[in-house]
Amino acid sequence: MFSKACEYGIRASSYIALQSLEKRRVSLKEIAAEIDSPVAFTAKILQQLSKHHIIDSVKGATGGFEIQRDRINTIKLSEIVYAIDGDKVYMSCVLGLKKCNAIHPCPVHDKFMKIRGNLKHMLEGTSLYDMTKGLEVGLTNLKH
Repeated sequence: MFSKACEYGIRASSYIALQSLEKRRVSLKEIAAEIDSPVAFTAKILQQLSKHHIIDSVKGATGGFEIQRDRINTIKLSEIVYAIDGDKVYMSCVLGLKKCNAIHPCPVHDKFMKIRGNLKHMLEGTSLYDMTKGLEVGLTNLKH
């Protein structure tokens, strides 16, 4: 449903949020290792997240990536998805057809519209803070 970059973007943002709650900045290499992503690919993803003001990049000897602690509860997963994948998750055909719409629907168009609505509701209703709750106590993880 999401691109691989988007999946890594959600995982990276969640990890950065968790570390920011602990008042820690994290390095590119640490993030890549934690989310099990290639370093160069992770760098591109973090650049996109920074460009969209989801994460902050701090340069210098004590630099790294962080998220302002007061923003962790307000940043929604929908913002991360949009920063990486745009709005295609809400607009594109589940079967990949170019001309699927209400007038010319694919065989599952109507059923997927309901799923897409539920997905949008979940993404808009889940904050980065929500993502960190299980990570903090080891109930959830960012690696497979």
